[in-house]
Amino acid sequence: MTFGPERTATDLVRSIRSGETTAARAVDGALGWIRRIQETGLNAFLSVREREAREEAEEVDRRLADGEDLPLAGVPVAVKDNISVSGGRTTCGSRLLEPYIAPYDATAVVRLRDAGAVVVGKTNLDEFAMGSSTENSAFGPTRNPHDLDRVPGGSSGGSTAAVASGCVPLALGSETGGSVRQPAALCGVVGIKPTYGRVSRYGLVAFGSSFDQIGPVAHTVEDAARLLSVIAGPDPHDATSIPEPAGDYASGLEEWDPKGARIGWPTEYFGEEGLDPAVRSACEAARHAFGSAGAEVVEVSLPHARYGIAVYYIVAIAEASSNLARYDGVRYGYRAPGQEDLISMYLKTRAAFGDEVKRRIMLGTYVLSAGYYEAYYGRGTAVRGRIAGDFEAAWEEVDAILSPTTPTPAFPIGEKVDDPLAMYLNDVYTVSANLAGIPAISLPWGSKDHLPIGVQLMGPRRSEGALLKAARFLEREAPPRPTPRIRAEEAVP
Repeated sequence: MTFGPERTATDLVRSIRSGETTAARAVDGALGWIRRIQETGLNAFLSVREREAREEAEEVDRRLADGEDLPLAGVPVAVKDNISVSGGRTTCGSRLLEPYIAPYDATAVVRLRDAGAVVVGKTNLDEFAMGSSTENSAFGPTRNPHDLDRVPGGSSGGSTAAVASGCVPLALGSETGGSVRQPAALCGVVGIKPTYGRVSRYGLVAFGSSFDQIGPVAHTVEDAARLLSVIAGPDPHDATSIPEPAGDYASGLEEWDPKGARIGWPTEYFGEEGLDPAVRSACEAARHAFGSAGAEVVEVSLPHARYGIAVYYIVAIAEASSNLARYDGVRYGYRAPGQEDLISMYLKTRAAFGDEVKRRIMLGTYVLSAGYYEAYYGRGTAVRGRIAGDFEAAWEEVDAILSPTTPTPAFPIGEKVDDPLAMYLNDVYTVSANLAGIPAISLPWGSKDHLPIGVQLMGPRRSEGALLKAARFLEREAPPRPTPRIRAEEAVP
């Protein structure tokens, strides 16, 4: 039994349920491959739960023997290291939380366990999820499985690299401005940002509380749909969670009929400077696939989309500044040693933040300060409302919107690390979905120079079911994906 890009979670569950293999064997194999992949320098994992995962896999086999219906029976899953998994470290990629041991499971993790999945490790990320390349981690950058000299995207680069390299079939990432979809595109896997509130944020370390969402990473649309079905739904621990139950998103995926569907083509997204011709061509090919199958492709306008990056980097960093005030050395995490007074302890402790986190805290504090609040934060929230209004107007004309996920394929490590604005522009096509709170999916569509390209589908709030069906149609029509140069099965002796 292999994992690798060809091994899906759906196939693995079928094999375990039929008795072809067991959860214990599946997890043991995944752990062995993770060790070997880590030796390549991929740096996708910050910690691996070898003993705990093996014990949990044996328990899954016992539950199956007792007749339990487990939709993710025995599937090894990786979890981004800003999502709490009890008894282990939750570092957020930061020295500030390096010694922190999570005392509880996030709701999404509880639901994974209930479904029979086994968490095998915690994945690398930009510090406190602030970045677009996973170069800002205090524990070193993650690398792209397609080219170790390039970034995997961020901030969920560890989760997408873990799936793309074949270490695990499924992973959890988190989104504030595109941090699941953007690295999914650069690593050649499927990534979903659910409707805001569709997945509980309980146990997710906060960055921007009105933006943050946990999202699935998978090889296929079907696997992503199965994972979303497990983790979605109301949660009394999260007052922002949508109260209505989530459905079975994997059901009926093949039944979508493009005839009569209306797909939006946002004119503003394709007039942007910096859009790589290969990415544009991929989107045009996806548009042609819809049109050839009978869907109506309609040009739509999102006139405030050009303000998305500016609005996001005002409103989100204001929330981040407030959320990160709690890391002061008093309550949990790192405390600078040898300080004689409270103010010195605060200053020395918070000096351990990385440069990007400091930059965002300082900017966020500035836009919230007296005299600037209305000029920046107040106007930013107003324009955020207009961006959401643009999408509401678009849904009167179309069922979904097709766009690029990223402006370019993966770029070299170090190329943009000293140019924050250039780095921020990697999120130009993803932030609007977070600002509007709508669901969006990135899926692989072709490549350039062996590097994956992703296309994106966005839909109205709570439309995950329909959006996944449209994404499954595109997946069937997509050209072959490039094979990662790092593959788990090739690492096995």
